[in-house]
Formats: sequence, C-alpha cells, structure tokens
Amino acid sequence: MTSPTPARPQDLAPELSVVVPMYDEQDVVELFVARLRPVLDDLGRTYEVLVVDDGSRDTTPALLEKARRDWAQLRVVRLRVNAGHQAALSAGLMRARGRWVASIDADLQDPPETLAAMLAAAEETSSDVVYGVRSDRSTDSFFKRGTARAYYRVMRRLVGGHVPADAGDFRLMSRATVDAINRLPEANRVLRLAIPALGFPSTTVGYVRAERAAGTTKYPLSKMLRLSVDSLTGFSVAPLRLATWFGLGGAAATALMLVFAFIAFLTDHTVPGWTSTFVAVAAVGAVQLLCLGLLGEYVGRLYTQLQGRPTYHIAYDSADDDS
Repeated sequence: MTSPTPARPQDLAPELSVVVPMYDEQDVVELFVARLRPVLDDLGRTYEVLVVDDGSRDTTPALLEKARRDWAQLRVVRLRVNAGHQAALSAGLMRARGRWVASIDADLQDPPETLAAMLAAAEETSSDVVYGVRSDRSTDSFFKRGTARAYYRVMRRLVGGHVPADAGDFRLMSRATVDAINRLPEANRVLRLAIPALGFPSTTVGYVRAERAAGTTKYPLSKMLRLSVDSLTGFSVAPLRLATWFGLGGAAATALMLVFAFIAFLTDHTVPGWTSTFVAVAAVGAVQLLCLGLLGEYVGRLYTQLQGRPTYHIAYDSADDDS
C-alpha cells in the first residue's frame, strides 16, 4: 500500500491572505515589504501576501520578483493589462485562499499594523467584516477630504446607512464574505459599496491615515469621478428618478409661465423678450441632455453586463510556479 503524498505548503489554505493591488509602485515596493512582513510574522498565523500587479509599466514586477526570493509567503499575480483598482482587487479576492482575507493599498497610507487589531476585533465580536475607518484624515488635502466627505454622504443617503463613512478598501473579511463577493455578477462593481450591501455582521477599527510613503497617487480626479459614477449607477436608481422630478418641475414652471403670459396678455404687456426665450430653451435642453446622459449610463452598464466580458485577464500567478 502506497503512502499518501504529503501536502505541499502551497496547497494548504493559510489563515490569512492579504490582497494588495499595485500599479507603477516602484518607489514604494521595498518600503511596503519591509513594513508589512514583520507585522504578519508577529501575528503567529499562517499567511500569504497576494500582490496583484495591475499591468505596471515600471520596475514594479522586477522588484516584486526580487522580494519573492526572500519571502516565501509573497505571491504575485500579474494582469496582462491595466484593469483598474477595483478589478485588480477583485482578481486578488478571487484567488485568495485564506480563512480571513484582508485588502490594503501599497502606499502605506493605511497602516499594516492595524491588521492585528482587525483580526482581534473580528474574533471578539464574531464579525465577518472589519472595516478600517479613517478617524483622522489631516494628511489628506482639503480637496481630498471635501470630496471624500461628499461622496460618503451621498452614498449613505442613496444606498443606505449601512455604508460606513470614511471606510475605503482597507478591510478584513471572512471566507464566507469573500465567497459571496466572488459570486456577484456585476462587471464594474465598487467593493466599498458591494460588501456592506451583503449585510454580513461587521464592525469597525479606527486608524490615523498617514501620508503616502513614496511615489505619486494612482487615483487622479478622473478615476475618482469614474468611481463616483459607477457607485451611483451600480447601487441606486435615484439618478433615474431625476428625469421624473425634472419633468414635474418643468410642468409646474410651465403652468406658472402660462398664468403669467395670460395675465400679461390681459393687461397688454406682451412685449417679446429674446433673453427669456433663450434662457428657457437652453434650460430645457440642458435638462433633457442630463436625463439622456443618466439613461445612457444605465443602458451602458446593462450592455456591458450582457456582453459578459471579463474585467481583467491573468497573465501570471507565482503560485503556479511553486506547484
């Protein structure tokens, strides 16, 4: 009788997976590794660090391979092309094997040391999700703080109060939560809204948001606007109702204008005004274009969903080399 083949280390599910999306982060890779590794080693748990290289064009892939030689728990998944932060994060969640899965950015604005507090909070409260909440954002610019505050206020009002304020993509999730996320059909999902919508038991851990350790932000204004549009159209039908409200408002305004015009006719004050006509036509046209644009966003999401095209393509997974 032959003895069973011993399980290989890469076949054993670790207790913790840490998913880290990276895109052109050559300036911060070594700093991030030096900061994260001792934190995870001190946890006393088996773990893997799954870095998703989102089609970096600089030396990030080479630096990750160099770090992997000395860090057996480091796993690198490379996407063929840049797919975006949320898609890279989704790719990491799909391939993470841990009983607990944490997600964190590489810029060190979210401190890795908070992971220990998250694990403790999850086990003490029997929660499936622990959100990292930014209790102090003084290192962010005034514009960044203002837009973030407006974003969360709008999302909480439209989507629901279950969305934690000032909680980005720094969180800890149970395996059950990650499996539920991976079954979601949305193509352009926004995880900071999709995860609270699942309704799993959750808690929060506060932390002070630090300055970026090195490099420049990979989330400019254009990507922030895209995230806002995806958040609105993906989780609320409220924008669609704008057309109805604009229509009702226009009808009310038209009724008032008819009354005014009738009174002017009776009092012989019917002097034609080019300015009022121009403003009225321009206002109606702007409202119509806005409503058409909102409808187009929703139709576009439906079209993309029906196409069923993947949001990312895996080019390489270092775990395959270890098998």
